[in-house]
Amino acid sequence: MLKKLSTNQKAYLAGFLDGDGSVYVRLKPNDDYRYGFQIAPYIIFFQSKQCQSKFAQIGEMLGCGYMRERKDGILEYTINRKEAIREVVDILLPYSLLKRDQLKLIRQILDKKEKVKNRNDFAKLMELIDKFRELNYSKKRKKHKLTP
Repeated sequence: MLKKLSTNQKAYLAGFLDGDGSVYVRLKPNDDYRYGFQIAPYIIFFQSKQCQSKFAQIGEMLGCGYMRERKDGILEYTINRKEAIREVVDILLPYSLLKRDQLKLIRQILDKKEKVKNRNDFAKLMELIDKFRELNYSKKRKKHKLTP
């Protein structure tokens, strides 16, 4: 799925993610889902709109995801499909320094999500997702609990 990348390109992308990127999983309340939450994983690269043409090269290198412009003039290149996230993690993990723990955790969450068989399994998955609170710099992030 992802394009073949050179060692230099992999290292560049990992460094870009370490400096101007984010790796996280959101639990979105949604009654349409079995346990009342949608699990939404993301890998996102950020850049100023002033560098749009060069930033588009990130997408060309990866061959997955999409770019959008925020109202504040920041571009986001988002990867949110689980298969693509897995591939990106496998490619960038050996080169990442600052986001290594987040990459390992998102992979662990994707693996565990496939094995959820009951409410208890889902509660344990939620605990893993909440670990991003400790790894990422978010003041708004809150712990999640399943309602009875």
